[in-house]
Amino acid sequence: MLANKKILICVTGGIAVYKAVALVSKLSQAGADVKVVMTKSAMEFVTPLTFQAMSRNDVYFDTFDEKDSRVIAHIDLADWADLVIVAPATANVIGKVANGISDDMVTTVLLATTAEVWFAPAMNVNMYEKRSVIRNIDTLAKDGYRFIEPSEGFLACGYVGKGRLEEPEKIVKLVQENFVPKNLPLTGKKVVITAGPTRERIDPVRYVSNFSSGKMGYAMAEAATKLGAKTILVSGPVSLNPPSGVQVIHVESAAEMFEAVSRNYDDAEIVIKAAAVADYRPAEIHPQKIKKSDSDSVINLERTTDILKTLGERKQQQILVGFAAETENVIENGMGKLERKNLDFIIINDVTDPDGGFGNDTNVVTLLSKNGTNKLYPAMPKNDLATLLLEAIIEEVKVGNSHDR
Repeated sequence: MLANKKILICVTGGIAVYKAVALVSKLSQAGADVKVVMTKSAMEFVTPLTFQAMSRNDVYFDTFDEKDSRVIAHIDLADWADLVIVAPATANVIGKVANGISDDMVTTVLLATTAEVWFAPAMNVNMYEKRSVIRNIDTLAKDGYRFIEPSEGFLACGYVGKGRLEEPEKIVKLVQENFVPKNLPLTGKKVVITAGPTRERIDPVRYVSNFSSGKMGYAMAEAATKLGAKTILVSGPVSLNPPSGVQVIHVESAAEMFEAVSRNYDDAEIVIKAAAVADYRPAEIHPQKIKKSDSDSVINLERTTDILKTLGERKQQQILVGFAAETENVIENGMGKLERKNLDFIIINDVTDPDGGFGNDTNVVTLLSKNGTNKLYPAMPKNDLATLLLEAIIEEVKVGNSHDR
């Protein structure tokens, strides 16, 4: 989401500078190109070398240090940025910018830039509530600057109150949301996706599960987010990194997955059940490890809740999409599941296909819909496939809605 976005972090002097280091790191990990400008006071807390290591870019702190003689550094930085964040923003820098003062590298860049500027204040609670500081903040807000409100808690000065620099994770989320194009088809839509296997415990060391890797569900979550959705991914146990910008709820059993999906179902626009949920669980969970014996052992199984069927029965405005992993009579079995569980779409894959089995990076699927769509997607990377499937679903739903009107 932040790939190729140019973000300039202006760091001013406060103990919260250590959080700015984490912010630069997390923005870089999210794909942004990050550069840092520091005040001399900020360098009393953290050295420029730390930010250079986190950003992999030069760090600027001296207005007269022209690293490239072909450009004027503060003007070049001001023009380079897509977004400027002052973090931490002290009362000093807020007052200077509010009054048009530019006497160091940070304030000179802030005065010269035409990019959007965000201030993330961090200071003692009494300073933050001082009328002069409030007046300066109001002035900047009226001038079009944006503020990331500080959080409340224990402050470095020993006080408890409002003044803590907002957590880097929350600032990164705000940045990601800022760069979501407003005309994407799923902008403002809540999409719930399940992924991976579930595990049904037999005893403390054994469980019933399946071979699902979660790759297809994670690809669907990433694609939905790139199309603008607020994506909630309910994930069984997998060895995958969560997609950027996705809220992940980790679960283990079918019962936990059912509870998490139910909690997010009523206000969802699209629900995609890509998880391979265990159909059965042990009727009894042994509190201690079952010891080996010379005789055979029998484990009695009972049905788990059919999550997809239950969601189909509760369906109101939701677009409900199921997955079917089949080994024979693929289309026939998928069509039966589509009708039986009151789905809008079902995505079927033959897990015996070498290009579409569990754990592969590619998949081969057929998309069926209650309106008669029957489309085969040949072998391709799961990330590419996920985007094509979502675009097809969105297009059909849009056409269907226009016909209803």
